[in-house]
Amino acid sequence: MKKHSDPAYRDTRNPHLIEFKPDIVETNRRWEAYWKGELLDRPVVVCNILKINYPFLPESSYRERVYGDLNAILDRALHNAQGTEYLAESVPQFRLSFGPDEIAVFCGAELAWSDDSNCDTNWSKPFVTDWTRNLPLSLKPESPLWQRMQLFYRLAGERLGGQILLQSLDFHTNMDLLAAVRGSEQLCMDLVDCPKAIDRAMSDACQIFEQVWDTCRINGRMDEYGYGFSGYARDGVAVLACDFSALIGPDMFRRWVRPILEREATLVKHAIYHWDGPRALVHFEELMAMPEIHTVSFVPDPGEKHLKYLALFKRIQQKGKAVLVWGSTEELKSMHKELNPALVIYQPVVKSRDELEDFLKWLREHT
Repeated sequence: MKKHSDPAYRDTRNPHLIEFKPDIVETNRRWEAYWKGELLDRPVVVCNILKINYPFLPESSYRERVYGDLNAILDRALHNAQGTEYLAESVPQFRLSFGPDEIAVFCGAELAWSDDSNCDTNWSKPFVTDWTRNLPLSLKPESPLWQRMQLFYRLAGERLGGQILLQSLDFHTNMDLLAAVRGSEQLCMDLVDCPKAIDRAMSDACQIFEQVWDTCRINGRMDEYGYGFSGYARDGVAVLACDFSALIGPDMFRRWVRPILEREATLVKHAIYHWDGPRALVHFEELMAMPEIHTVSFVPDPGEKHLKYLALFKRIQQKGKAVLVWGSTEELKSMHKELNPALVIYQPVVKSRDELEDFLKWLREHT
């Protein structure tokens, strides 16, 4: 366990963040240490508290972001931020996503809506019928949703002005993008029937990721203000994923998914991997062998707690990677006794600021 020893931190404070995050200098110092694998007096902790009796307005839905007034959405984001306390290493952030399959729609797919979830659940309709006719995959400049996303980032960069950081998109790229444009069942057969076509499609997916990442970060002025998505970094951070990996074995993961993940992680600087469900654990060794992945955010099955997966988190840390862990303060205290404090982000579920302060004090005393 390395202790952070460099006293000469430069002041990299983002002055725009001061309104909602007065202690941004200390917060930045802790995040810089975290990304280096170093430890101050306790692990990194991310927690928000909503002010009592504050008149919060409804959060924007997917449907509103797709069809609604973007300026009104940003007005509400600023209003709600005023009623939120961003405690410990939490930083104000805003999510611009139109839905998990949005990048497939940017590439020509049709956006579809569900009658469930107040009609707010959406996905894309697959359009690839034959890879030989539909390649190369590419962003469609004329796509109304892609044009709207670029406008959304520009407006958010201007209106939020660094007071609230912009998150990157919901990056279901990589093989998730292929599944969205082809359909999961058909893609599973294609991996066996026409692997060379999948080689070309995955190369296209990598280029699409680069274009989307660069366009959004530039439009949102993220190099100027900083990046937020679960973590915080001045030079780049994003959550990456490949949920489709639960349907394939290690050989296919090694051939198609890993090279693209490595490229994506290099581009975003500090990569947090969204590891979706126990069925994806078959790729443990491949993921652990990727130095570009810094932090693993494991998502258990519905109803399961992170405490159940303490042994998994310890194995991940033994491979030199950090973990994002959530739970009650008592659950986190139990896990803290066995986890490496330099390689963890804690997300405690608390009812008050006092409860969080007690937890932070306990961490300092037991680290």
